[in-house]
Amino acid sequence: MKQKNSFKYDMLDFDLPEAQNDILWIAEMAEEVYEQCDGSVIIKIPFQAQKKEVFVPDATKEKKYYYMEIKAYGDAIVRCSISFSGRFIEDSNNPMIEWDPSLKQVKLYVTKNKNGWDIIDDNKVVRMRVNNVKKPTRKWSNLHPEPQYFFDATIFPDGIVAIPFMANDTFTPGIVESVSLGYVERDGKADRCVFALHSEYNEKFAGTGERFAPMNLSGKTIILENNDALGVNNRRAYKNVPFYISSKGYGLLIMTSAHVRLSLADISTRAVQALIEDDVLDLFFIGGGEPERIIYNYRRITGFPRKVPVWSYGIWMSRMSYFSAEETFDVAKKLRENKFPCDVIHLDTGWFKKDWQCDWEFDEERFPNPQEYIRNMHEMGFKISVWQLPHVAAETKHYNVAVENKFISKLTNKPEEGTSNFGDVEYRGVIDFTNPKAVEWYQNLLKNLFDLGVDVIKTDFGENIDMNAEYFSMEPKKLHNLYSLLYQKAAFEITEKVKGKDQAIIWARAGWIGCQRYPVHWGGDSSSTWDGLAATIRGGLHLGVSGFGFWSHDVPGFHGLPDFMNNWPDDDIYVRWTQVAVFTSHIRYHGASPREPYNYPNVSDIVREWWKLRYALIPYFVEQGEKVTKTGYPFIRALFIHHPDDEYCWYIDDEFYCGDIFLVAPIINSAGKRNIYLPKGNWIDFWSGEFIEGPVMLKDVYFPLEKMPIYCVAGSELKVYPYMVQHTGEIEFDKAVTIIFDHTYKGFSKSILGRIIKL
Repeated sequence: MKQKNSFKYDMLDFDLPEAQNDILWIAEMAEEVYEQCDGSVIIKIPFQAQKKEVFVPDATKEKKYYYMEIKAYGDAIVRCSISFSGRFIEDSNNPMIEWDPSLKQVKLYVTKNKNGWDIIDDNKVVRMRVNNVKKPTRKWSNLHPEPQYFFDATIFPDGIVAIPFMANDTFTPGIVESVSLGYVERDGKADRCVFALHSEYNEKFAGTGERFAPMNLSGKTIILENNDALGVNNRRAYKNVPFYISSKGYGLLIMTSAHVRLSLADISTRAVQALIEDDVLDLFFIGGGEPERIIYNYRRITGFPRKVPVWSYGIWMSRMSYFSAEETFDVAKKLRENKFPCDVIHLDTGWFKKDWQCDWEFDEERFPNPQEYIRNMHEMGFKISVWQLPHVAAETKHYNVAVENKFISKLTNKPEEGTSNFGDVEYRGVIDFTNPKAVEWYQNLLKNLFDLGVDVIKTDFGENIDMNAEYFSMEPKKLHNLYSLLYQKAAFEITEKVKGKDQAIIWARAGWIGCQRYPVHWGGDSSSTWDGLAATIRGGLHLGVSGFGFWSHDVPGFHGLPDFMNNWPDDDIYVRWTQVAVFTSHIRYHGASPREPYNYPNVSDIVREWWKLRYALIPYFVEQGEKVTKTGYPFIRALFIHHPDDEYCWYIDDEFYCGDIFLVAPIINSAGKRNIYLPKGNWIDFWSGEFIEGPVMLKDVYFPLEKMPIYCVAGSELKVYPYMVQHTGEIEFDKAVTIIFDHTYKGFSKSILGRIIKL
């Protein structure tokens, strides 16, 4: 549909044929606020139907009353929930929620004030203020009728930051740009609901999932609906999360699995507003002040990332695809002979009888003894990762079993469009993870692989389901976004059960609320181009703001342009992407053409040295990974996470922190030049040891292909392993040494690292 620059159409979809008889109901000022015995507070709110042509009250319809429930958790979270006809999912049955044991509901009280009510906690801190007094007027004209007075309240999640509902976003009565609270009725039932918060003129936003957009999302309307993004340079996303962080010092979590349209000061520049395609509204207002504390509190609701195995920090080598044990042995042999350290060999789509036809079994001809094959790879120091997907193919032995037992969704014969399924396999349905028996069946398929020695499952796809099919216990519109969580939960939990908690990991592409619990997620099918690299970094930074801790991406991009599989990455892109990957939590080489470094002989020596640096830094990565699982920090961090008061940092999406110590400024062009912004603080140039005081903008700085701009927080201490290894199993962590970035640090070449790495 053509954008019409109208709240009525661009937010509410009133121009769609099926919306012909839809009715908008808008919340008016609260009439009553009272306490509940469970510690919550209830707000009684009248809703008035609106005329369809212009949004003014329809006097032919009586008001309806709904009740908003207010709860507070700890000292920084306020929850506002309202149902317009549906039932809330009990928190104990909501897979998106994983309460931290330390987060307790606190009792709330109601006190009257001159304009309405204050909702306070045991410490007399105001957590919400509800207004029911109209703004004073001075009568001058009768040109326009009396305005409507919409629901008016302000949330104080931590008692400090104020988040007002946008109660007066009109031009004249009837010309509405947002509504503080409302719902749309279709055929006598609530079909979707809306809310709006006031956005300050200079407010900035980040998060919402793996967004491939600039860091500051203000002025964008985002569709939070998981898709096979088919790259990283469009508005689609594999991982959507209805959670954002504001520069005002709060976060908002829209607790839903339904599709969401989120407008961040776009449809109305003075409103953050959203349409949720559901009859339930459940909002968590999250305070804490600092971005890290806001993300921490978000994780206390939805779960913390699990700890990842040490070996997972090593290099993962892959392509689409290796097709035999012999082929992978040859790759492994060449990597070892050429002193390229590596920990994981990934088998993509080609380990079945037919390429892409997932049956969770090794082809007997090309992998004649998979258990012995994996054992031999383990002896060489390689873990084995295998690809699969949640679709069941018609030609496998599993299909009839899955159909008979309703383990998969029923085929609708509607072809799936716009996917990155590059095989000619006909899939007949997705595994129905709302069915406990289907989950058990799927987990047994994975257990068989673990029993052979497989180390990790790549849980590819999961972004799309058949929206016309029937599922065991959930309607498609609520399952679609949630599917990735149920899928990854099933795979991770069987991995953890068989391998143990210290060895559990998956390799996942899709995502929603809660998926951060099950690492690792990677960035999808980026192009091997400079703009592919730039968008990939953006996606990782936004994902980190959205609660995810560990993240990776295909190095050096997944596909070529214009020839998808036959335009190989340019040498400089191969190196520059490698440099970025060395400082992200996980590093996997993967693509539509060969990715092994010895296939790029002009730059293979440079790549080898960067790989050696990666392995030298693994003690630091393990240390930072532990922090990710216990705090609100992601592994790679947007600059504003450490510098929220530096407005410039809210716009930087091509630099990032790697843990606490490193500030990385990737080179994203063939010229080797860029501007570098160093925020407030004292910095040490990783290469030269030069001391630099921020904030400062370094203009047009040149770095040769061998180097990338890296700066270290002055005074920080870095653990490194000062010996060459071929895989993480050779690292003796008690032999790690410490580098201190102070006046004693004379630069990379004179450091311990410089002795083993020739960059």
